[in-house]
Order: sequence, then C-alpha cells, then structure tokens
Amino acid sequence: MKEKWFTFIDLFAGIGGFHQAMEALGGECVFASDIDADCRKTYQANYGIAPIGDITKVDAKDIPEHDVLCGGFPCQAFSKAGKRLGFEDETKGTLFFDICRIIDYHKPKYALLENVRNLASHDHGNTWRVIHDKLEELGYNLLPEPVIFSPHYIGVPQHRERVYIMCVRKDIGEISPFEFNKKKLPICSIDNILQDDNEIPNIEEYRISAGMENLIDLWNEFLQNIQVVRLPGFPIWSDRLCDLDPNEDLTQYPTWKQNFIMKNNELYLNNREFIDRWLIRAQQNPLFFGAKAKLEWQAGQTSHPDIWNQIFQLRPSGIRVKVNSYFPALVAIVQTSIVGSRRRFLTPRECARLQSFPENFQPDVKQAQAYKQFGNAVNVEVLKLFAKHLLKVK
Repeated sequence: MKEKWFTFIDLFAGIGGFHQAMEALGGECVFASDIDADCRKTYQANYGIAPIGDITKVDAKDIPEHDVLCGGFPCQAFSKAGKRLGFEDETKGTLFFDICRIIDYHKPKYALLENVRNLASHDHGNTWRVIHDKLEELGYNLLPEPVIFSPHYIGVPQHRERVYIMCVRKDIGEISPFEFNKKKLPICSIDNILQDDNEIPNIEEYRISAGMENLIDLWNEFLQNIQVVRLPGFPIWSDRLCDLDPNEDLTQYPTWKQNFIMKNNELYLNNREFIDRWLIRAQQNPLFFGAKAKLEWQAGQTSHPDIWNQIFQLRPSGIRVKVNSYFPALVAIVQTSIVGSRRRFLTPRECARLQSFPENFQPDVKQAQAYKQFGNAVNVEVLKLFAKHLLKVK
C-alpha cells in the first residue's frame, strides 16, 4: 500500500471515486459524507468508513483537519443579482455554499471539485463566475476557466465530459495551466472493458429479448434498403414516414420539429414503395411503438449500416445508435448501453470498469442500485490525472 502523505475529505462521496483516486496517490480519508443511504452502505463496505449523511446538517468544526477537500457537488443555480443588490451571499441555498463554509473554516491546502459539463456555461456563465470568484475570495488560486475533460481522452472507452476545478491555497503557490492535445487522443476500444460472456453469472438476464432482436433486425433492414445519398442524420420517426396531412398546420410546432417532419417526409417520398411494405411488417412487432418506433443513427456514414456492429441505447427520443469505439456517458438508470455484437446490456462490472474502479470493488448487491451508483460516480483515472496535477505528483 502506498505510504500516506496527505489527508483528504470526501464530500458528496457517492461510492468513492475520489476516495479511489486520492488513496492511490497516498491520501488518507478522514471524513466522508453522502445523503444517499445506499451509497453510504457501498462506501462503508469498500473502505471501512461510514459516511455521515446530510452535509448541510454537519458543523464544520466537527470535520477533521485535512489537506485536500474533494467533492463532486450537485450543480444548482445561483442568484444573478447576488451581492450587487445586497444579498449576503450568492451561494446561499446551494450545496456549493457548504463546500465554501468548510473551506472557510479549515483552510485546506487544496480543493478538487467535479461537476457536470453544463456548469461551464450554466446561466450564461453566471454560475461559473460565482464559483470562481467565491473560491478566490476564500484565498485560493484556480484557473480562470474550468477544465472540461472526458475519460475517452485518456483511452477509457466512455464519452463523459465533466468540469474539473483545481484550487490551491494562495500562500502555497499557483495552479499551473492544464494542457492536453485533443487532436492526438488515444484510440479507445470497448473490448478493454467487456467481460467474456462465459465469465458472467446469470448471463441471460443481460440478454435482450427475442422481440428486441426482431425489432433491431427490422431497423437494420430499413437502413440497408432505403435509397439515400447519405444516411439520415436526423431522427427517423416512423409515424412521419407518410404523406403530409394537408389539414395539419406545421407552423404550430417549433422550427426544429418542422424541419424533422419535412426531412422524414422527403425520405418517405423517395422510398415510398419500400417504406410502405416495411411499415406493415414493423407494426406487427409488439415492441414497435413509442420511442422504439423511432431511430437515431449516429454511427457515421457507411455503405452497409449494421446496428449489430455498433452500440445502441433505448432512449425516450428513440433507439440511438453510436459508433462502437466508446460508450456514451453512463447515466443513473438500469438500462445501460446495449453492445450490439454481444446482443446484451452492460453488466455492473463493465460499468465499474468504465468508471475505472478496480476489480476488487464490491458493487451494491441490488443491481438497480449498482447501475445508479456507477452512473452517478466520478471516473477514477480522470480524477487521478487532476489530483496529480494539483498536488504536483509525477
């Protein structure tokens, strides 16, 4: 085990992505907190530390001294008016306020924070301005803009852009710019995280149904038989693959929807004979309704499109097909991406690998909770990268 040379606290800890990264670099966790009871159980099972519950109810003086404050805090809107109109603090009522009061009390040497990508532009930049200015006011140096980074930038096959904020106390030093070349990214391979099917207990529970296989075969037939110069980059809505209704006023819809309706209509008019026959058979499939009667092909241009060679998700907007180099971001739901070549969903262990958790990590025994927790987790290898930069570890 690496020798401990600094201490850290783990706020909004989830299942310990920060814990994994900081401990690997020689950190010792002296305090953890998360409001979710299931996350707290998973955290304790893996690290032997029982996190405290609601951080808003914890007095800063009851938190041990620490060198680094870590937190993937939820993003909430701040007051636009703020102090300019006499409010005491623009961060009041947000969980960022709790980070600030703990920093103000303990004055740790460093802070490493993570948030959703939208934080960078949220509220026309006001949210980031408040965060940046408040941390500076508390006595910390940080970069003028948040760093946006994704695991696939370092070869982990998941596209998951997040904001990272590195802070160093002003009396300790500056924070050097974080530089990386987006034009020279490593090649990602989903094979790096996939389990062999024969390694997976109860493999059948991850398989898609025969009805879903038939549905994907139908959509494959559609893609492979329509006559187009380029595969549709717009959502294919089966209920709009028809003649326009002269009594329908399209101007009642927003411009983007009018545009998609017209593109679906043009696709239909150019392939009327095939689509009419195809729709009759598609509508006989009991799954061909709602979102599953829509398709979003986002796997690029190819002369022989095949959904089974790609990754796809069942989304409210339709069946979304992505190129198989890396997975879309994990989200906190049970239905993860489907690996076309395996005809099955991702397993919890594969989700753990996408978040760079080690093989000995014990997921929640309740599968739905395990998926949710990995979907909400922070990527361990990405956090290591930023922690090394912050702490000047080589």
